[in-house]
Amino acid sequence: MHNQYARFQPDYESGLTTAQVKERIEQGLTNLPVDTNFKSIPKIIKENTFTYFNLIFLIFTILLVLVQSYHNLTFLPVIVGNILIGIIQEIRSKKILDKLTVLNTTHATVVREGTETAIATKDLVLDDIVLFKAGDQVPADAQVIYGTVKANESLLTGESDEVPKANGDELMSGSFIVSGSCYGRLEKVGADSYISKLTNQAKAMSNEEQSKMIISLNKLVKWVGIFIIPIGITLFSQSYFFNGNSVQKSIVTMEGALIGMIPEGLYLLTTVALALSATRLAREKVLLHNMKSIETLARVNVLCVDKTGTITENEMSVERLVEAKNYHSDDKQKQDLAERVGDFAAAMSEDNATMAAIKAHFSKTSHRKALSFTTFSSVDKFSSVTFDDGTYILGAPEMVLRDQYAQYAGEITPFAETGSRVLVFGRYEGVLTEKLLVNPVIPLGFVLLSNAIRANAKETFTYFSEQDVAIKVISGDNPLTVSHIAKEAGIENADKYVDARELTTPELIAAALKTNAVFGRVTPEQKKSFVEILKKEGNTVAMTGDGVNDILAMKEADCSIAMASGSDATAHAAQVVLLESDFSKMPQVVMEGRRVVNNIERSSSLFLVKNIFSLLMSLFAVIFSITYPLQPSQITLISLFTIGLPSFFLALEQNKQRIHGNFLLNILGKAIPGGVTDMLIVGALVICGTIFRLSPTDISTTATLLLIVVGFMVLYKISSPMNRFRQLIFFSSLAGMLVFSLFFSKLFSLTKISPTSILLLVILFFTAESIFRFLTKISELIGQYIQSVDRTKMTSMRYVCKSLYKFMFKRGPLKTTEDSMS
Repeated sequence: MHNQYARFQPDYESGLTTAQVKERIEQGLTNLPVDTNFKSIPKIIKENTFTYFNLIFLIFTILLVLVQSYHNLTFLPVIVGNILIGIIQEIRSKKILDKLTVLNTTHATVVREGTETAIATKDLVLDDIVLFKAGDQVPADAQVIYGTVKANESLLTGESDEVPKANGDELMSGSFIVSGSCYGRLEKVGADSYISKLTNQAKAMSNEEQSKMIISLNKLVKWVGIFIIPIGITLFSQSYFFNGNSVQKSIVTMEGALIGMIPEGLYLLTTVALALSATRLAREKVLLHNMKSIETLARVNVLCVDKTGTITENEMSVERLVEAKNYHSDDKQKQDLAERVGDFAAAMSEDNATMAAIKAHFSKTSHRKALSFTTFSSVDKFSSVTFDDGTYILGAPEMVLRDQYAQYAGEITPFAETGSRVLVFGRYEGVLTEKLLVNPVIPLGFVLLSNAIRANAKETFTYFSEQDVAIKVISGDNPLTVSHIAKEAGIENADKYVDARELTTPELIAAALKTNAVFGRVTPEQKKSFVEILKKEGNTVAMTGDGVNDILAMKEADCSIAMASGSDATAHAAQVVLLESDFSKMPQVVMEGRRVVNNIERSSSLFLVKNIFSLLMSLFAVIFSITYPLQPSQITLISLFTIGLPSFFLALEQNKQRIHGNFLLNILGKAIPGGVTDMLIVGALVICGTIFRLSPTDISTTATLLLIVVGFMVLYKISSPMNRFRQLIFFSSLAGMLVFSLFFSKLFSLTKISPTSILLLVILFFTAESIFRFLTKISELIGQYIQSVDRTKMTSMRYVCKSLYKFMFKRGPLKTTEDSMS
């Protein structure tokens, strides 16, 4: 796109001028993203208005108007209300989330008019000079023009190697800087950048991954959408051509059946519940990059956490500097040790929390000039500076001392046991030409650092322990140090730790994950392997982090949580961002997920009762060549007070219960007893009505009353155990049903019924109660069976039938699997 425009070649110290920036903006050569996490307002309106089922309802409306059956248009206010509530709630949530997103906007340090300024990455323009440092994610394709860095391009290429970048080298957008700093000139911005093209290709190939709950609901809606057209045509044809009914009655009864099959409020309920959750979390300064994370976090049973930034505060401080025992063995080493560390720190850039703490503490220097240096990386775990008297190393003891570590372990271990992070400062015996330690390192001293444990860490980890969520602490630090800190934070089994350098195969990692809670000296690639293995074992895994070394594992996890105080790259890659970097918010996020999933699961069951009944009753009508007994207005009345209003308010209730089982099986298990009960008693009513020659209005009114009774049975069952909030919903819905039935009976096609109909109503009422109770018990037993049966033998129908019979009637022992309750 930009090739037709003249290019600027600004110096890295001066950058673009204000006039040049203005020209680029006028040319549209900005770094505006090609995609956004949140929908635009027109898209929200379009998605809520122009749906498949709204089209069906429009056709229903036209047909009813054509046959002048206006009183059966009572479903219209409900549909319009659904659309408006969905639009208004999504727009409200969007505004709150948009404001919150501003707090999490990724910024870049740009050089313009000779001044370095932090601006939003979307405001960058072609040819801007940008300063890149460790932790930054590259926002647009750039070319290094000054300085050296190491970049990790794993999010783009899948390779986790740290690639050196120097003058003239390309920095791909989407990669992140691991170490060092440099100035780069932006070569491709916005839609032209590599990451934008990759994003568009991914969008063209597949839609965004959705939660299990949404996938289940989509399946239901898809099958309903497929069935209603042939069933509608069949019902109309049978009523008009075979049963001799008028066009008006055939259309009305056909629509009564189809409206009952359409879960018109289910999507609204789900949309509103998810939007409200996102809004509630936004007020707590928790930003969701996608809605899937709400459900995933509610199902998490393994939480992987990094030590720094999660258990401890992100900022690090130097406790003290301890001289090594052999420090004074050489007259060359007589220079003050703290001053030597100060010289080392002065030569390094402040590109990580460790170096920032060291530079702040060791401010005294001898002003020696460094000849060369290598920056710290999460793979090598050391950095080096070469002066005229030799090369000095600062890094993790195990990585720096290597085979010599055992020789100095007696000096290092006591510090690690007290929770201090220990770094070795030593002199390298040789010339360091590449970042590869070949010769010995002579320790001169040990720098002891510490992070304060977060104030609410103990309460947070206690909560997860009570919820049976296993905590795995995965850190690059010494395992002994991490174990000590994990104990202080109240993490269960914190005394069980392992050095990840010993875990050289997937089998060793898998075995260690089963028995240990703390893992030290873990590389970024290993973190990713840990998450992969945990997922393969059937766990739902969440990963927290704040540094670029956490990104690979976070991307692999079912849900990723970032601290906003960490790197931009981490916050950008995560699904959940804690904007105040407060890990104690995590229980709140989990409970919000449980509220949404459990409440939607419960409310979905209410909707499915009506759908199951309408489907079965339609098939019954087709098979026995009878006219469908209910009218659209009657279905609307039943839906309004036994499904719509109670489900909406139940979805707002606090719900901390753990999520068990499969979403679709759970809602079907709760809905089928009510739906089948409805079909059996209404079917019996229709047959009895034919025998006793009851009028069609008697049958439809009696059927409506029976469905109302069963509807409240189901509502009571789903609301159990009752509390004050649920009692208020139940009795308010009951009162609303009585008021509308008595005072708006004509609107909802309710008429006085004959004594015979009253007798049938009483008999079928008691029958319905017995049938519903029996079917509910059967459903619960089948649910228990599904959770307990050996899944490996489920392919054998003989085994299934035999074990189900034993379970339900003899309650004999069943072979179970270890993960039967998963």
